[in-house]
Amino acid sequence: MYSNIMLIPILLAFGLSLWAQFRVKGTFNKYSQVPNMYGLTGHDAARRMLDANGLYDIPIEPVRGALTDHYDPIHKVVRLSEPVYYENSISAVSVACHEVGHAIQHKEAYPMLVLRHRMFPFVNFASGVAPFLLLAGFLFGAFNLIGLGIIFFSAAVLFQLVTLPVEFNASNRARKIMLTQGFVTNEEERGVANVLNAAALTYVAAALISVLELLRYILIFTSNRD
Repeated sequence: MYSNIMLIPILLAFGLSLWAQFRVKGTFNKYSQVPNMYGLTGHDAARRMLDANGLYDIPIEPVRGALTDHYDPIHKVVRLSEPVYYENSISAVSVACHEVGHAIQHKEAYPMLVLRHRMFPFVNFASGVAPFLLLAGFLFGAFNLIGLGIIFFSAAVLFQLVTLPVEFNASNRARKIMLTQGFVTNEEERGVANVLNAAALTYVAAALISVLELLRYILIFTSNRD
């Protein structure tokens, strides 16, 4: 009964996730057609932002694909998708500066980023094992396996929740620096906010789905135990 009730919010959250993905692509595409006033490419904006924060030694590399942008904390490199790296649009500079925001977090040892990095090895293991434990537990009625699977799955959910402030903080840093250092005008800042907010929504939707799924497993587990 409880599991069936939980299916409704999970499906709604899944719908939100699909809408968020559609929105981020639509928003990115919209503002990729809008050149920024100063003609900065994503590479230009990222380089300026890195240098302004003393991160002269961090390289910027183009990578294939769309929305494949990321900061690699292990090799200390900012990787930008080719459309972001080469284009001078509002979308390009917004995404590029967001990724540099993560590099600045790394330099300053932003607490939530540090926690996220420390959690990653265990979470990487736990997220791979949890589905098998849960499946085996439900198939064979082994409550100890279900319980263990829930514990491992909880770690993955916690990781997603920790990711939220990391992403929002990186976006806030990017917006502030882009304005104060003149990468964009005050009029263009609205477009920057739209791009970054749309991207952040995908993380919120993913976290919501995971939380609801975890609650569903817990309800199934406790109801069967009773």
